[in-house]
Amino acid sequence: MPDRFTDEHVETWRREGAVMLPEFFTPNEIAAVTGDFELVFPDRQGGHEALVKKKAGEIGAFNQAQFKNFENIPFDCSPALNLLCVHPALVELARSALHTREIQLYQSQAWAKFTGEADFEQLFHCDFGNHTLTVPSEDECANSITFLIYFTDVTEDHGPTHYVTKTDSTRAGVPAATFSDDLDLQDQLRDYERTTAAPAGSIFAYGIDVYHRGTNLTVQGGYRYAVTSCFKKAGNEAIGYMAWQFQHTKPWHRIFDHATPDQLGCFGVPKPGDSFWTEQTLIAAQLRYPNWDMSPYKDGLY
Repeated sequence: MPDRFTDEHVETWRREGAVMLPEFFTPNEIAAVTGDFELVFPDRQGGHEALVKKKAGEIGAFNQAQFKNFENIPFDCSPALNLLCVHPALVELARSALHTREIQLYQSQAWAKFTGEADFEQLFHCDFGNHTLTVPSEDECANSITFLIYFTDVTEDHGPTHYVTKTDSTRAGVPAATFSDDLDLQDQLRDYERTTAAPAGSIFAYGIDVYHRGTNLTVQGGYRYAVTSCFKKAGNEAIGYMAWQFQHTKPWHRIFDHATPDQLGCFGVPKPGDSFWTEQTLIAAQLRYPNWDMSPYKDGLY
């Protein structure tokens, strides 16, 4: 697998809390995921009036309609979308960023946005509010890394996320990782905001202490396909979002039937050789997922 990121990308993320990685995924990978999006979110384009972006002095807000097409994995579609969140190159990037080999995926969604379907303009915020019950650690590796991955070309007219680096937040005089809808604070951040507009297959990697906000799609008939993927160090109980086990009614066989042991390990599945695996647990797991290739786990017993 060719290198898709560099040490400089990792160091920028650690220093600034955010980094763009243009065209991380290949055209073939993009096409496969885009096809799955059209299966999961069918017939939802067009017919809505385009909204404008907020002007200086105006402030966005959160509303439920922004998350109408925001769904947790797995999906009843091909492995392309279901395994994208644990793509080997993405996993290696998360390991490098968090400075550990043992990581866990604790959140992943597919997110489709369509022009005019909602007012997508948000205020600047940090994600720690619903990823931890306290506040971000001063050690970025003790927090987490979130990937926002675009699977359509995203111009400034297609609702790119805007963000402010840690250095620029300091320049703006804005307190680190706070909650505020104060207009002065929001205006201070707007002076330093950057766009994530980028070609399909690009990644915006950021931390839970980085200010960012959603923006409106303003092109008629426009749409934006994205996948979120969040990793933390394994065993870090301060960070969390999704209990995968609570999603047991979803088609998990779509993942188990195609994932490698390393990919399944990102979901918390014990790896081959772990003491969890016995003759009995192997039999029971095979009954739950009949088409799961368990040979690596069986080999691990001997």
